[in-house]
Amino acid sequence: MNVFFRDFFSDPVLFLSFGILGTVIALGIFYVYYFVKKIQEAEVPS
Repeated sequence: MNVFFRDFFSDPVLFLSFGILGTVIALGIFYVYYFVKKIQEAEVPS
């Protein structure tokens, strides 16, 4: 496990891959929350 962390911080490709993947997942979670919140707050036309 120690080798993984050493390689993770010394290899920029691996570091950027996990960083970009984390950003994409965080944006996906944000947009799901945003749209669900907007749907719940929407007024239904009668």
